[in-house]
Amino acid sequence: MHYNIKNILITNDFGNKDDYKNIYINLYSAIKKAILNKSIHEDTQLPPSRVLAKDLNISRSTVLKAYNLLVLEKYVISIGGSGYYVNSSKNKKIHTNLNMEIKLGSYPKISKRGRSFEKNIHIINYKPTEGIAFRPGLPPLDIFPVQQWKNLSNKYWRTIKSSELSYSNTIGLDCLRENISNYLKLYRNISCDANQIIITSGSLHSLYLISNTLIDKNDAVIIENPTYPNAYSLFKSLKANIHPIDIDNEGISVKTIKCEKPKFVYTTPSNQYPSGVKMSMKRRLELLEWASNKSAYIIEDDYNHEFSNWENPITSVFSLDQQKRTIYLGTFNKLLHPSIRLGYMIVPHHLVNVVKALYEQSSRFVSTSLQKTLSDFIEKDYLNKHLRHVIEISVERKQLFLDYFNQNFNNEILLDSNNTGLHLIGKLKNSKRDVEISNYLSQHGIIAHPLSNYYIGNTYKNGLVMGYCSVNNKLIKENITKMAKVYGRFLIS
Repeated sequence: MHYNIKNILITNDFGNKDDYKNIYINLYSAIKKAILNKSIHEDTQLPPSRVLAKDLNISRSTVLKAYNLLVLEKYVISIGGSGYYVNSSKNKKIHTNLNMEIKLGSYPKISKRGRSFEKNIHIINYKPTEGIAFRPGLPPLDIFPVQQWKNLSNKYWRTIKSSELSYSNTIGLDCLRENISNYLKLYRNISCDANQIIITSGSLHSLYLISNTLIDKNDAVIIENPTYPNAYSLFKSLKANIHPIDIDNEGISVKTIKCEKPKFVYTTPSNQYPSGVKMSMKRRLELLEWASNKSAYIIEDDYNHEFSNWENPITSVFSLDQQKRTIYLGTFNKLLHPSIRLGYMIVPHHLVNVVKALYEQSSRFVSTSLQKTLSDFIEKDYLNKHLRHVIEISVERKQLFLDYFNQNFNNEILLDSNNTGLHLIGKLKNSKRDVEISNYLSQHGIIAHPLSNYYIGNTYKNGLVMGYCSVNNKLIKENITKMAKVYGRFLIS
């Protein structure tokens, strides 16, 4: 006698899934759940695959896949010529003594560093929403040459040797580091030894490695204000003594730094984040002189150099530094796409071994296949062509965003068009807090980060930080129209 298993499976969530691509997994899970909660009893014969397939309006092969998974995990046994039966717990090799009572003990304390990181996670500017408009820091995702990347990746796996599947060099593949070295000579006029380049998963990973290399508790760290929230969160979690320094129209105000024994200064000179100010040559030289006098390092986060240095380029702090005290951070996540997770840093030779040791005892190395694919992507000139396409599209979308936004908001939010990065800052004319506006927009699927979240301390500016080029022209218009309507409802709520 067979159960009316269709109703039982519906009770156990089959048919209520959003993802119908893996129906056999859903069926397997529903039967397993029914067995565990005793909706289907031991030794019960399951319906023949044809019968169940007809009852559920699915293919017979789907039912057989689910049954075979259950057999594999010993929830079901298959008897030739008879069918499938729910396995008896007596046949299980592992038995649990449910009558045994163990006194609940306490757990070890979380480390101070762990608690510190947990405490400061809220500083990071991240909202878990489904859409990408208008998240700052995203390139034009829709124009990435997926097929070229796919072909290079497939070639890697077609030609890979088994010996190359072992552990890789922590600081990265030689070919990629050489290609990045050549790339930087061409696009940033940076000359460096490829052995100084360390491949990471992005700017934040680089910053994590170098910060753990240099910072002890209460070490003084100079940071721009406003600044990259993830960097501030990291330094704060590492218990650094943070000294925020204001910026002006030439960049970080070096002469206002009063700290006597700083470990390093963290700066984004090519395109100050988030203000977009480009540090002047005069200020760069002042910063190098200050670092020399204070025996400090400079961390130059050049996260956006392709965009901010395309026109009117200015020499990097790293290139101006004759004392080898600048650590240069770069990333491909802002140029290609964030999911690629590939970045790099250039460190002075005397720091390479300690950074490598820290790296080897944590994340080990970045995926070799990703590294090789990117190396070939650079070598075949695909990166150069893509870069030029990205610049062209981003310029077009920026102008469209400016024009359409101003039409819809009628100066209610004033955009600063001078930012050469991947976002624009909208200054608010009303007295509403940007955090409240950002949260309200987020609830309706629009991402606009509050400018005040980028500031350290009680002094801040009220505004919205919006990426302008991650989606195509049609979606830019649609989302600005939607944003204007949502913003209008917020003002009268």
